Amino acid sequence: MLPQRAIRTLATELLQRHPLRAADALQLAAALAARANGAPLSNFLALDRRLAEAAKAEGFALSPELNQ
Repeated sequence: MLPQRAIRTLATELLQRHPLRAADALQLAAALAARANGAPLSNFLALDRRLAEAAKAEGFALSPELNQ
């Protein structure tokens, strides 16, 4: 099943703003869309540095914390 058009569009925008892989952009887009639709999301779990940095830039707290 393909992601909804809105998620794909947002993922494309994220790829333009951040150095992400396509699947990571889809994951972050889904989290952003869920948060925008009222889901109480504030933390983002990411072990990949690029995805974690993008999530942080998009306003998520990281879990685990990204070591600088």
